[in-house]
Amino acid sequence: MLLTVSGPPGAGKSTTADTLAATFGLEHVSGGDIFRELAAERGLTAVELNQQAEEDDQIDRDLDQRLRTIALERDDILLESRLAGWLAGDAADIRVWLDAPLNVRAGRIADREDKSISTAQEETRTREESEALRYQNYYNIDIHDHSIYDLRVNTARWPKTEVPDILEAAIAAYEPASDEGRFPIEDIIYDF
Repeated sequence: MLLTVSGPPGAGKSTTADTLAATFGLEHVSGGDIFRELAAERGLTAVELNQQAEEDDQIDRDLDQRLRTIALERDDILLESRLAGWLAGDAADIRVWLDAPLNVRAGRIADREDKSISTAQEETRTREESEALRYQNYYNIDIHDHSIYDLRVNTARWPKTEVPDILEAAIAAYEPASDEGRFPIEDIIYDF
């Protein structure tokens, strides 16, 4: 089984993905972990690589290519990243999008990164705008188009311990034999 968990910063992707992977016996492959691996391969910290990525689009492309290759070549994984659903494409059995209002996500980010909510909110807004432009330019992906996702959850509506339970019920009920069709992924340019 290949599950993908995507969403913006602070939506609860990692927390939810950890639980889902354990529940379904899947390997959790995190885009953040892969990014840190790429940094280590270059002898850099993740912060240093992120700074370079602002000037060098090949860094994003290398990360995305690695994630797509993992999605296409490995079995029994949960792929977690902002673009996981798009990168896995039709190989994904179930694609999940997690979200929450910006003020909620900024509060979560502020807590984990020890910064003010206003700073986290502004940084998150700037980051999301930059990423949206890059995804559109690189791959023709409109990150605001959630039509490819099978499940969408506003993680602000339930306690973080309940969100995985909601998704677990839907995923456990999934029967590939009775699947009448997923939303197709079309017009994407996987140009790495």
